[in-house]
Amino acid sequence: MIPVTTFAGKTVALFGLGNSGLDSARALIAGGAKVVVYDDEPASVLAAGAKNFDVVDLRKADWSQFAALVLAPGVPLTHPKPHWTVTMAGAAGVEVIGDIELFCRERAAHGAGCPLVAITGTNGKSTTTALTAHLLRAAGRDVQMGGNIGVPMLSLAPFAPGRPYVAEVSSYQIDLAPSLRATAGILLNVSEDHLDRHGTMENYAAVKALLPAKVEQGGVAIIGVDDRWGRDAADRIERAGRTVMRVSVAGTLRDGLYADGTRIMRSEAGKAHPIAQLAGIGSLRGIHNAQNAACAIAAAQALGLTPQQIQQGLMSFPGLAHRMEQIGRQKTANGATLFVNDSKATNADSAARALASYQDIFWILGGKPKTGGIATLADYFPKVRKAYLIGEAAADFAKTLDGKVAYEMSGTLDQAVPAAARDAAASGLKEPVVLLSPACASFDQYRNFEIRGAAFRKLVEALPGIALLAH
Repeated sequence: MIPVTTFAGKTVALFGLGNSGLDSARALIAGGAKVVVYDDEPASVLAAGAKNFDVVDLRKADWSQFAALVLAPGVPLTHPKPHWTVTMAGAAGVEVIGDIELFCRERAAHGAGCPLVAITGTNGKSTTTALTAHLLRAAGRDVQMGGNIGVPMLSLAPFAPGRPYVAEVSSYQIDLAPSLRATAGILLNVSEDHLDRHGTMENYAAVKALLPAKVEQGGVAIIGVDDRWGRDAADRIERAGRTVMRVSVAGTLRDGLYADGTRIMRSEAGKAHPIAQLAGIGSLRGIHNAQNAACAIAAAQALGLTPQQIQQGLMSFPGLAHRMEQIGRQKTANGATLFVNDSKATNADSAARALASYQDIFWILGGKPKTGGIATLADYFPKVRKAYLIGEAAADFAKTLDGKVAYEMSGTLDQAVPAAARDAAASGLKEPVVLLSPACASFDQYRNFEIRGAAFRKLVEALPGIALLAH
């Protein structure tokens, strides 16, 4: 844990009692603050009280006593309307911040020698965060990784000289972290998302761009420039005097990093040279992963890693669980079937990345449907040898696939996996792929996509003749 000493001797209100909220409360208490906590969910309030936190109904509290309101990132700050705690804090002149802000203030006070790589973007944040941390760890650095990837930043090891931190930061967290200053600030990409929280695309893009715009003195803003929001941000931040490293997987750059096939090139004043090779690295397959890798490479170079260290780290990267995670191979008469767990693909846009990365696909999909279904994936249908439909979306997906892709109404994963394995083995193909990429939420059959992915892994492991791949 990182004790938060910057509020020592003060009283802090905290709303939102999930993991990051409770860890923030513990860190503040450890640093000498008095913390009162609350939540809209009665069960969460009771659970916090049972753990001896000081539970106070903030509707009835004297807000003049509070030095700050620490707000869980999922609680509305501005749209569709401010949460009632935000309104009360504003009326009392109390600042509203989040756990990333607490981390940043503590780093400024006690961890100035600890580099921070902060990563945001609409897609690819978790993979880039995990890859950046892996590159640093493989090079012998005592790296700490957290944030939106699932580990609260304040639960990480305390600051120590030279210890790097890698943080995945959502737009919600950026909103609540005004003093966020990274050594390397990465903006991967921007596409439409979370407009219920930010109101407009312009607002959403502006919040995302705050992260690279505020890199610390001597730091670098690493920005994907394959969308107009990224290009505009890169130009604006460069004009403001910051060092900008542009990244593209859509074309060459005069200055920056770009993908040339499976090579990552670095160009300076129009002179380019390869700095990494992604060929044969299954965990980094696909053009979207080339962008993730290029941004992670730029951050690793900013923290002093050599091209040799980076290449070695890339080759040992196991990938992110449930995101195009290669589970194992099963020998067939003509080759081997690869089994891929892409349970994190909970919408069509996310599933498209996996479909674009493979050929000869035996596709398991379905679950709790999202708006729009899978019609937008029609360009990938010719790559699909057969589909296996599960969950609530099965009937609607069957209508979309009818006449275009052969399909089977499997209903559940435990029916779909052996059926797909059987058909892949009988196909005569050299490298068929059984791909779980549901394009749906999991909530009709599983509590979350992680549990769905774990169920897929267990079913694959039970197949005869499976050679599991390390993860």
